[in-house]
Order: sequence, then structure tokens, then C-alpha cells
Amino acid sequence: MAQLSATLYTSHVPAIGVAIDLARDDDPYWKPVFDGYAATRRWLAAHTPDVVVMVYNDHATAMDYSMVPPFALGVSDRFEIADEGWGRRPVPDPLGHPALARHLVHRLMANGFDMAVLHHPKVDHGLSVPLSLGFGRVSAWPCRVIPLMVNVVHAPVPTAARCLALGQALGAAIRSYGEELNVQVWGTGGMSHQLQGPGAGYINSRFDRWFLDELMARPDALASLSHEAFVEQAGTEGAELTMWLVARGAQMVFQADGQRFDELHRHYHVPASNTAVGHLLLAQRVEEKA
Repeated sequence: MAQLSATLYTSHVPAIGVAIDLARDDDPYWKPVFDGYAATRRWLAAHTPDVVVMVYNDHATAMDYSMVPPFALGVSDRFEIADEGWGRRPVPDPLGHPALARHLVHRLMANGFDMAVLHHPKVDHGLSVPLSLGFGRVSAWPCRVIPLMVNVVHAPVPTAARCLALGQALGAAIRSYGEELNVQVWGTGGMSHQLQGPGAGYINSRFDRWFLDELMARPDALASLSHEAFVEQAGTEGAELTMWLVARGAQMVFQADGQRFDELHRHYHVPASNTAVGHLLLAQRVEEKA
């Protein structure tokens, strides 16, 4: 059976990708950001998954705003890195896992989630930046990737409770897959930030740190927050944090089976391109044999 070895949570700020591509690791502005991912990168090098289910929001790349489904999942064997207006990032195209992806679609549909199925979507910084933060500059990504897109940009949007429920259905779907696979679910986006309007530049560190604590201890309480509450507390783009609940929901399924997850790393930094950057790594505990 497929196993969930870890869930990972991170911002997906596009400027981070540019800084990585230009090798600005030791730049005084960017070094505190990248230093906060060093421990996670070392852990992933030693515990590389077979598949990452990447939860993120499409930024008018795979879909334009004439049609934005609440949830969409990519089932291709390869996903082309998109040109988002300034040239495509110099990173490899992620390879998919069509068999697992189609299994997830069928299981999610059976559990009441009407998923849009994307056969050849291009993927943007929401997917590529987390991969770069986790694996660095590589000639090929060391694992397969399944994109799971959540609408947080075009009203009406799924509620936080619906995102947590999607994650729980996703966890059950992963658990039911018959092949032995090491799977991780990465929830991306956020943290607090607002890129337009009178509140442009808004960051709420107090809310961000509270969110990190609640995500660990009381995810159900976070699921009760309305979209308006997220916007008020974390800014218009801070509502992306609902996508972290998808990953957390998947983990809850395996925890209910008695598996234990430890917080291996936490990172928070302000700012990175007018955005609060947050990161968590929760890994399944491996019990040592007596």
C-alpha cells in the first residue's frame, strides 16, 4: 500500500524562484530565506519520496479566468514549465505519475469531490518554486509530481472546511492505492500578503505564527475560518493558506491509523518580495526496532 511519509508546507513566492535561478543564495536579502530551508533540503535528500502531490493555485496559467474549477488534478506523464511573461524558469519539466493520479481522481470523485481533470496543463511558479526550495538546482527532479490545483483567486472559492475535507479524502485515496509508494503531500501558498489595493504590502506576523501553531494542534479550528476571515487577517493573497489544510487533512487520515508524525523543521521570515514566508516539515516517525 502507498504510504504518506511526510507533509510539507511552504510559501511559493515567484521572486524566490528568480533568486534561486540567479544563484543569490548568499545575497543578504535572500540568505535568511534560503537558510530556513537547508535542514529540510538535507532531510529530503536522505528521504526522497517517490511522488509528491503538490497542492497549489494556478495563476492563470493552466486555465484562464473564464473557467476556474474549485479543484483540478493533473494526470499527465509530464508537465511543461510555463512562461509566465518573463521566460520559463530554467528548471526541468516535472514528470507525473498517471496511474496514481487517475486513482486519486476516481477516489476523490467517489467521495463527493467533482474534480476537474487536466490532461496537459502547464505548471507555474506555484509548483516549481516549492520543488526548487525542497530539492535545489537539479537537472531532473528526483521524484514524480502530481499537481492538485485549488481555486483561491476567483470567487466563489472553496471554504477552508472543504479544503480540509478534500485533504482527508486525498489521504484515504493515497492509503487505498495498491502499489508500494512513498508519497508526500505538499501544501503551498501564503503566508500573509497582499499585492494590490490600499492594503498592498500588508503582512500580519502575529496571525502567521498563530496559524502555524494551530495547523499543528487544531486544524479543525482553522477549518472553521471563513474566506473573509483569512482575507481580513492575512491579506487577499494570504487566503492561499487554506491550501495548507489540504496537506494537513491528508496527514490526519494516517494519524487516525495510529501513525505518528513529528515536526522536524519550522521556518518563518519577513519579508520576501512583500510576502511573509512560512515553512513546516512534518515527517512520519520511524520507530526503532528493539
